[in-house]
Amino acid sequence: MIRSAIIGCGSYTPENIVKNSDLEGVVETSDEWIVQRTGIRQRHIAVEGETTADLGEKAARAALIHAGITPDDLDMIILATSTPNNTFPATSVEIQHRLGMSHGAAFDSQAVCSGFVFALTTADQYIRTGFAKRILVIGAETFSRILDWNDRTTCVLFGDGAGAVVLEAVEGEGAPTDRGILTAHLRSDGSHKQKLYVDGGPSSTKTVGFLRMEGREVFRHAVGMITDVIEAAYAATGYGSEDLDWFVPHQANKRIIDASAKKLGIPPEKVVITVDHHGNTSAASIPLAFCEAVTDGRIKKGDLVLFEAMGGGFTWGSVLFRY
Repeated sequence: MIRSAIIGCGSYTPENIVKNSDLEGVVETSDEWIVQRTGIRQRHIAVEGETTADLGEKAARAALIHAGITPDDLDMIILATSTPNNTFPATSVEIQHRLGMSHGAAFDSQAVCSGFVFALTTADQYIRTGFAKRILVIGAETFSRILDWNDRTTCVLFGDGAGAVVLEAVEGEGAPTDRGILTAHLRSDGSHKQKLYVDGGPSSTKTVGFLRMEGREVFRHAVGMITDVIEAAYAATGYGSEDLDWFVPHQANKRIIDASAKKLGIPPEKVVITVDHHGNTSAASIPLAFCEAVTDGRIKKGDLVLFEAMGGGFTWGSVLFRY
């Protein structure tokens, strides 16, 4: 059978770093308060004029180099983002043009912090059916543009960045030992909308709006929802936490990551954590964390890796694959 294998990854974060201490003069907060509740110590923030397309393009170019291919080798680009350059056209089309790619197709996927998992799963379906052979999947965000910098409960949590992977069709035997994506599981429940949303939009307010969150409610639901899609991945493949080489969760809050890993029996040494220096970069967080672990040599070819994310909506999902 046809599997979708990750053959390259790339990432980019803005050069502008904002430490917790820098926010002490913006809102009533402290480095100790932020670290204790979130595990975040700093985040990258895009400067004036630096856009989601800028970040996504740089991550995309790095992923193509790592994969050893050119834009001519791609059939499609899927960009996961909740902070597009424009309402339309899709920001992926702008990145496609910047890469010099005029063939194939490009479109955006919007599932907030679960966006990369949703986009990766979508790309996997196109490859499995033979519609495409190589797809560039990007997660890119400039969440700093939708933050209320007077709201200390949200503005300290998020950062900007981009990560990308190249998926390629490979032949497998249909067994859990195959290379590539082995199983993916997606969920959503719109009844939780008011717990994490942006209070604006073209159709409702004619404005961009700001991010609003009921932090305690999000935390209360997160661990259970994360466990749900991970157990589904185990059931589909016969694998368990003891078989994982690496767990790469959405980097929202270290307390959520720690609680989820503990409940699932995943030891801390198998968990990739970057939230301390990236903050929550929404759809960019998983590819950023994955690429960092690949680059520094932790994640190696043949490793069994689990992605997991939860985001506004609520949306949540998992992807289990062999790198």
